[in-house]
Amino acid sequence: MMRQYELVERVLRYDPKADETLLNRAYVYAMRAHGHQKRASGDPYFSHPLEVAAILTDLKLDDATIATALLHDVIEDTEATRAEIDQLFGPEIGVLVDGLTKIKRLDLVSKKAEQAENFRKLLVAISTDIRVLLVKLADRLHNMRTLEHMSPESRRRNSEETLEIYAPLAGRMGMQAMREELEELAFRWLHPEAYRTVRERLDRLTENNQGLVEEIRQSLVAKLAEANFSAEVTGREKKPYSIWRKMQNRQISLEQLSDLYGFRVICNNLEDCYRALGVVHTTWRAVPGRFKDYISTPKQNGYRSIHTTIVGPRHQRVELQLRTEPMHVTAEYGVAAHTFYKDLSPLNGKAATPETMREMGPYIWLRRLVETLLEGDNSEEFLEHTKLELFHDQVFCFTPKGRLIALPQGATPIDFAYAVHTDVGNSCVGASINGRQMPLSTALRNGDEVQILTSSSRTPPAAWERIAVTGKARSAIRRAARDTLRRQYAELGRRLLSSAFAKIGVDYSDDKLRRVLSRLTHKTVDDVHAAVGRSELPIADVIRAIAPEAAEQLPAGGRARPRNRYEKGEGGGEEGWFNLSKVIGLKFRWPTSSGAGGSGAGQGIVIRGIRNDVPVSFEPGGAVPGDRIVGVLTPGEGIRIFQIHSPRLSEFEHERWIDVTWDINQEAPERFPARISVTVLNEPGTLAQIAQVIGEDDGNIDNLKMLHRSADFTEMLIEVEVFDLAHLNRIINGLKGKSVVSKVERVFV
Repeated sequence: MMRQYELVERVLRYDPKADETLLNRAYVYAMRAHGHQKRASGDPYFSHPLEVAAILTDLKLDDATIATALLHDVIEDTEATRAEIDQLFGPEIGVLVDGLTKIKRLDLVSKKAEQAENFRKLLVAISTDIRVLLVKLADRLHNMRTLEHMSPESRRRNSEETLEIYAPLAGRMGMQAMREELEELAFRWLHPEAYRTVRERLDRLTENNQGLVEEIRQSLVAKLAEANFSAEVTGREKKPYSIWRKMQNRQISLEQLSDLYGFRVICNNLEDCYRALGVVHTTWRAVPGRFKDYISTPKQNGYRSIHTTIVGPRHQRVELQLRTEPMHVTAEYGVAAHTFYKDLSPLNGKAATPETMREMGPYIWLRRLVETLLEGDNSEEFLEHTKLELFHDQVFCFTPKGRLIALPQGATPIDFAYAVHTDVGNSCVGASINGRQMPLSTALRNGDEVQILTSSSRTPPAAWERIAVTGKARSAIRRAARDTLRRQYAELGRRLLSSAFAKIGVDYSDDKLRRVLSRLTHKTVDDVHAAVGRSELPIADVIRAIAPEAAEQLPAGGRARPRNRYEKGEGGGEEGWFNLSKVIGLKFRWPTSSGAGGSGAGQGIVIRGIRNDVPVSFEPGGAVPGDRIVGVLTPGEGIRIFQIHSPRLSEFEHERWIDVTWDINQEAPERFPARISVTVLNEPGTLAQIAQVIGEDDGNIDNLKMLHRSADFTEMLIEVEVFDLAHLNRIINGLKGKSVVSKVERVFV
């Protein structure tokens, strides 16, 4: 185990101004706090935070980060408290240590939910200070290096978590060396047979191609020297996990992989990178489609290099990366490089404070993730969206003004719109890609110029969530859907209250409701309206709160029973309209009454679809356009539509009935289910005749069931889809005209 003075000397070697006293105090405090605790290997537990600190000294991190590494487990695993850490080491280190502490005593149902909640906490801390991530990755790396001492289940779980979250996160932060080691370790434990097979085949290939890497390296050096400039050239085989992933993605064998060797050409300056590229391409044949210029268009994590693949010596495919030394440091160490190599950072010489570090590419991605987290998604959805963005390669698109937008591969104009701004996404109505109007489901490609068309009257349909790829877009779409649904439930509740108060002769207004909110245990008027609209709050309770003197008009059951127009056989009169979508094909009708408060009777709100709006469902086989129908408010289910003669209507209180009527788009007719009972003779070909009548009249049989069968007759129940009542009646009359049909009648649920 590393001694105290050895750790301090490692830090002073690259940072002579480091606070020795701080490092010594952190070392002693952590060692005493962990006391006699042991790791699964039997080693003292303190050896773990010490090794984490040692890994971070290789990254040349500041003294506060090294101290945090020593202390990162004391709050979680010992009697130490955050207040004590703040007092002894200062609030800066206290915040860092707290960000690395898992949430304890989580009352969560699943391990996945616990993992997601802890990841949320970690990511918020990372977005505040990148050093939290650096310590966490070093912690994970040391745990993976010592995984052989854990149980098989722990190995599997930790390896999966590493491959799904921490290795990709290291990659997103530009820390390629750390990512590769995490992937190799996780691959070895998660897929031991695959790891062993790939490793053995690589060893055989290395033996067969002995000297190939050095031969190619020397050829590159010689060709560059002929062009009168020098560059450092290094070569290596691809890592087993990288090779295995390519084999999985492309469904090919190891022998079919052609680019098993990668070379880096480190040039003196930017101009030499492009000169070297010219030398390489004029000497060896370039492989089409394998050229990427990440110098001109850097990745979000700040990575810059030129990538190309050539057919080099021995006709071997070779992948080349051309970059400068500063680019190489950033490529290997990512955000860790910015803590001491400020001249290499994209901060233009500004100090690498938490504020200025946010201007770096990785921070842009992190801040977008945290915005998604704070928009109210549950933990598991957030974790899934994070994994999506971690795994996807990127595409780079441009706004018409030249702003670069980086998105995951497979992203659509919807994702692009939300990446520009949430308001742009919410008001999006179309997109122009490279000057051509294209569907919003189009997958964007590198270099596309995207112009988003917007409308102030537009709200995003819920179906967009299935098209969008990024977590930010999906979260915003869900939030807009929730807001729309809430507004419409609130409007529905307002109308119900207005109608109910009018029927007992009491004026209703929002001001009256506002004065009794505390009695109804709701914070706002809209909350009450929405609760009434969802049938979560009885209208009678609101009447008692606003007009106690009118409570005596309520029947014994406590509900104000509005007059039902169907009981009187009424069918006309003035009414306001509450519109639903053409997809649903309905309108709410609200009988007008003098003295009704709230929205005016002639006003209405548009509801665009079942997912975005008040949920509407039809009872099976219950109603078709042309039928007289009733809506029933059902808590948790929205509005269910019944045909007026349905026997099930008697199960619901009249207070929950809503007068509705059809609103059909004649230009886009749609089918509705109906049920008919048909009694037929038992003769060969009878069923074929029934099907022929329905088919010739453009009906569609959805289901057919034999109910009763005797020697002479069979009664069957047919579920048929029709456009309207007239269509259904034509089919019924057509069936009655058949000699094999004894009886036909419509059946209501």
